[in-house]
Amino acid sequence: MSQQLFSGVSWRERPDAQQHMFAAFKTVKQLHEMLWYLAEAQERTYDPDAADEVRELAAAITALTRGGLAELFSTDIDALHMEVRAMLMEVSQEVRGSYCAEVGHLEPNIAAGADLAGSNLRARRLCGADLRGACLIAVDLRGSDLTAVDLLGADLRDARLEGADLSGALYVTQPQVNAARGSADTQLPDALSAPHHWTDF
Repeated sequence: MSQQLFSGVSWRERPDAQQHMFAAFKTVKQLHEMLWYLAEAQERTYDPDAADEVRELAAAITALTRGGLAELFSTDIDALHMEVRAMLMEVSQEVRGSYCAEVGHLEPNIAAGADLAGSNLRARRLCGADLRGACLIAVDLRGSDLTAVDLLGADLRDARLEGADLSGALYVTQPQVNAARGSADTQLPDALSAPHHWTDF
């Protein structure tokens, strides 16, 4: 970021620019997080038109990360978040729908934002579930199939993922995986890696 926005100068060399640098870092970090999710959305959608929309939005965000400070600080990040969120939800609904998420094969409490802390969901076929923003602390998901499960923002701290299949889960990130418990037979998306501490289980 210092190379792109501050001509290669760090805040240690320019203490007077520290406030601007830290503010820019916070914003650029958010933009890169959006790009991470949009890259997956573009890959997962079945709709060519939706893929084009995602690509255009990602290109606009990428341009912001490569532009100047004035443009960066004048951007309405909250509005951009909402635009990205709407796109991610659209793709999520499309992908989850292909796994019959709307036909009632899941309990009503398995839903976005649900508090499922400590729940026993072991060896369940949860395909297509919407667990966006759900509290999954210490939930038992051992041996469960989480294909097309939306895990955007879900709290997976101490979740039991041994033998679970997350290879086709939606919007799962490395920090979420790092906070969970897993094993050698936990299946993850290609972009993620099993954390070292999983060897302890």
